[in-house]
Amino acid sequence: MALKATVCKCELTISDMDRHYYQTHSLTIARHPSENDLRMMVRVLAFALNAHENLQFTKGLSTQEEPDIWLKSLSDEIELWIDLGQIDEKRLRQACGKAKHVTLFTYNDKQAAPWWQLMESHFNRQDNLSVYHIQTQDSEALGEMANKSMELQISIQDGDIFINDNANNIQLKPQSIYPVS
Repeated sequence: MALKATVCKCELTISDMDRHYYQTHSLTIARHPSENDLRMMVRVLAFALNAHENLQFTKGLSTQEEPDIWLKSLSDEIELWIDLGQIDEKRLRQACGKAKHVTLFTYNDKQAAPWWQLMESHFNRQDNLSVYHIQTQDSEALGEMANKSMELQISIQDGDIFINDNANNIQLKPQSIYPVS
């Protein structure tokens, strides 16, 4: 018998002063059986950093044809493709061909740096790709906030991210690794 996804609910209040985006989203997050709390919370963070009224979680780990999160236009074109982790070259190249913009978030220090050293030369001409890294200690602190029912307040200012779940506060700043700023 196949394992079923765990359903988590998140009331996500975003105050993004960098983009002038202020909104509350009621999210239903299906956590794949192979996904841990840390990865799920990085997905929530990626959603918050790119929040838009039409941004959606997809089937993610359940399918190779979709990213973890995407923003589609009314004509069904992929405006934004968001993936997590150290994805393979073929998938990243296909994503860059399918979407107007692709954003990748890595979150494991020991795996991300060697992975990017191998991948960087393949993407040095991709003008629609952004890659960010979240330090391991930050992603682990974020993972500890995971719950089946969450209320998160995320404030973003000058690239700094402040996350509060009414019990814990964390501050983090994803590092832009591509394109190099």
